[in-house]
Amino acid sequence: MASTTSFELFPEPNRSLLTAGEFPKTWAGVTPTSTATLRRILEDNHKRWHVFFNDRGFHNHSAHGVIALWSLGAHESIIEASYEASCAMQRPAFTSPNTIDSKNWKEYLGNENYYNSYLNFFTDEIKSKGATVTLEEYIFSANANVGSTSGKGEPAMVSRFVDGLIHPFIHTGYGFEFGLPGMVAEGLAQAAVHGSKSFKVIPPSLFQSNSTIAGLASRFSETVGLKNSSKKPVHAVSILARILADPQFETGDSMDLMQIYRNTHDKKGDAIKAYVDQWTLDGPIENKIEELVWANVVIYGIGGHQAGKQPFNADFFHMHLVTSSLFLPSLIVQLSRSSQEILLRAYFATSLVWYVGRGRASINVEAFYEKTSTTPNAPGAKPSPNENAFPSPTSQYAITPNAWLPILQSTLTHPDDHLVKIQRALSHYASVYGLKNPGYLGETELKGAEKLDGTLFVRTAILTTGKLGWVREGEALSGFDRTGFYPSPEPASISPET
Repeated sequence: MASTTSFELFPEPNRSLLTAGEFPKTWAGVTPTSTATLRRILEDNHKRWHVFFNDRGFHNHSAHGVIALWSLGAHESIIEASYEASCAMQRPAFTSPNTIDSKNWKEYLGNENYYNSYLNFFTDEIKSKGATVTLEEYIFSANANVGSTSGKGEPAMVSRFVDGLIHPFIHTGYGFEFGLPGMVAEGLAQAAVHGSKSFKVIPPSLFQSNSTIAGLASRFSETVGLKNSSKKPVHAVSILARILADPQFETGDSMDLMQIYRNTHDKKGDAIKAYVDQWTLDGPIENKIEELVWANVVIYGIGGHQAGKQPFNADFFHMHLVTSSLFLPSLIVQLSRSSQEILLRAYFATSLVWYVGRGRASINVEAFYEKTSTTPNAPGAKPSPNENAFPSPTSQYAITPNAWLPILQSTLTHPDDHLVKIQRALSHYASVYGLKNPGYLGETELKGAEKLDGTLFVRTAILTTGKLGWVREGEALSGFDRTGFYPSPEPASISPET
């Protein structure tokens, strides 16, 4: 994370350390005024509000929406309106009962009353040690995950980091992507007050083996290519296919939305971990990130398409698998190789628990490509191209020469701040992987994978906008789905925000 002349929690967003193609870019449209508005909002959110906006653990993610809007070039008035709408539901921040320091920081894990003290503690740690060192020490080290906390169980910070529909991971990811120490401190504090429900898929042994000489030697061998050199790599999409084919994961009845993860993990966690262990992590780490991107977008986009059923099932929980994946590169570059592997396995396992828990949506690749389009057809009045317009004045491509422009333009005015986050992710993936031809994933085990190509992302984005409504163009407002993919889904009774 870039340093500033004096420590600032919310400096001007800076991506000087994130230069590779895997990292999202800031769109044209960012101005000094929109940037000043963003910084003021982030500071206000930091001081005024608690991390949860109610006593059920629903997240204050006001900052996520405004940063996504800013990065896509939204006008400051839109950024301001988004924040004001979010403020209406927030819970004021409050002082914790006790202070947190390096000696007692494990004592109050999972207790939301200590969010303020954890926030102050991690802010001080980042000031003195830097954000990267703090992340390694308090999230990924063996000390942060293994060992009793005065009889309260393991500290299990990686489990907490991906808890709550992956929100602590997301929040911290924003901090590292945009060079915002305040966001990193908030994300780490948020992780500290979350539960640790993933003990089966993220067991203590993951960290114990990591600290042994044998474990280090094994990882060195994998890194330099001395291990499993004759074994065929197993792609994340192939792991998804194996879970889809395994009858032990057959869909059951719908369940309480607040208990989906815990119930699924406790019943199927061992089996899911066994599949995640089959995933090979040999080779460049960026390739492993890409595998997770394809797997999670397939789950959300093709899984939500459900051939023959209308409308598109834009699953609220699967959507978070896509939005969270955008931060893998920004977090991975901060970590040692061993911690990178821990994060990737923990993240993939968490994603698969959600996939199974939501009913293990069927994935019909062939039907998806037959029935979806790469060109959006936004409602409302259309322009009238001049006779000299390319390719011809009557062509649909004279009306929509770039599919992403109408999608993102409509997205920026939509009041559901989850939409801007997923469209930012999908548009970035289209820019990075859009050139991939059919057959790119043909050697994976997913049925129909030979048809997967770089248009997956725009097709999914068009379906998503169609489901949530082209609000800018006059369509009625709709939202993400919460019914799941169960045999007899029931309407979900839950707040539209978590």
